Order: sequence, then structure tokens, then C-alpha cells
Amino acid sequence: HRRSITVEKGSTIGQFLHRAKVDLEKSDFPELRTVPVDNLMYVKEDLIIPHNVTFYGLIKEKARGKSGPLFHFDVHDDIRINSDVRVEKDESHAGKIVDRKWYERNKHIFPVSRWEQYSKDKTYDTYTIRGDADHSRPTGP
Repeated sequence: HRRSITVEKGSTIGQFLHRAKVDLEKSDFPELRTVPVDNLMYVKEDLIIPHNVTFYGLIKEKARGKSGPLFHFDVHDDIRINSDVRVEKDESHAGKIVDRKWYERNKHIFPVSRWEQYSKDKTYDTYTIRGDADHSRPTGP
């Protein structure tokens, strides 16, 4: 169910979730009418982004998730033209909006079991697909 929505510079994740909820409950998801915005979660690159974080802050900080950049707007060569599989892809995946109750029921199942709370103090150097190992490291001193 891919959708797109435009947010203004400085919009928080919570404001985005409110706008998305209004749009979604009008069309395909009328059950969202009874769900408060505080019970919705925004997940991007296996990270649960808190409601008070701004998109602008994430973009400005070039925040990274477990599998790559959260948002990427730089121009780069098309790998299909260069035909070089050694070139790292830095594309980001679409974000997900989920109900917290759904998350609680499914957090033991892959891929939800990999999701964790976003922290600007962590960086993710390598992407792993096995186990519960935390391969992030704190930034700073």
C-alpha cells in the first residue's frame, strides 16, 4: 500500500503520522479512525523513529539505519549503466506506518524482531541478518 505525502520543512514524525492517518482513514483503512496518533509508529530502515524527531534533522544529520541511509537525496551513477556490482547501493527503502498493538503482537517475528528505537547517538557500520547481535556503536568520545 505505497502512498506519498509532502511535509513541510521542520515537520515532526508525529505531525507526519497525523496527516498520514487522516489520509489513510478516508480511503483504505477506516479502522484507523479509532487509533490515536500516539499509537502509530514510523519505521524506517529497521529503526522506530520517535514522534518528536524532525525529518529535516534526520536529513541534515545524514542519519543512517541498519541497512543504509534513512534518507538519501544525493545524485549518483546508475549501477545498471556502469554494470559494476562492487558499487554500494545507497538507496533507502520506503518507511512503514504501523499500529503499536500490531508491533507488540509481531515483535518476535522477522523482520519486526530486528526493529529498534532510533538514537542519534548510534551509528550502524555493518548490516547483519542473523541473531540479536547489536552491531551499532555509540558516537562521540
